[in-house]
Amino acid sequence: MNIEKIDADVASKLTQDPHRTRDGEREKVLEVAIGREVRAFRRQQEITVAELAQITGLSIGMLSKIENGNTSPSLNTLQLLANALSVPLTSFFRRFEESRQAVHTKSGEGVSIDREGTRAHHQYNLLGHIGSNASGVIVEPYLITLTAESDVFPTFQHGGIETIYMLEGEVDYRHGDDVYALKSGDTLFFDADAPHGPEKLVSLPARYLSVISYPQNT
Repeated sequence: MNIEKIDADVASKLTQDPHRTRDGEREKVLEVAIGREVRAFRRQQEITVAELAQITGLSIGMLSKIENGNTSPSLNTLQLLANALSVPLTSFFRRFEESRQAVHTKSGEGVSIDREGTRAHHQYNLLGHIGSNASGVIVEPYLITLTAESDVFPTFQHGGIETIYMLEGEVDYRHGDDVYALKSGDTLFFDADAPHGPEKLVSLPARYLSVISYPQNT
């Protein structure tokens, strides 16, 4: 065993340029994203790997490496694939270029905001918000707290779909013509365009998560 060779390899890794490492990781992510798109378009058109190889002149092994993100295809290769699959060359980069966001809200740090229900002493804490995104859907998660000072308010109305998950307490919650007894662990999923809200505060304090989703263009 060549100890000097091993020490040199270890030293090389320890002194490796971090920017070069990050560039390599980004390139790997790009290869995987391209591979997924190629596979998705091929399957969508019900073309086998063997058939795609015959159309493009690429080997089955090379196509397998591309689809699995194990190689970085040249622009010429990507153009061959785009022509064979009848898609724009840029479509292979679509998911890689999309913005990916995450919002971390620590305990007790939700933003207190005013909504229609705050006039009834309903405390709203917005737990996170992402605006324009690739999904085309806006999602607003709230932590709602009801106390002895809170009033009933069963006539909320707004667009979108809402999901309520009870954390503690108990309320009778109205949606349209129906009333649901919600206790800890219960979930209510409904069309938020109908009148809705707590009609009777049975056990306080009550806390529940409210997740509202609606299209970006509304």
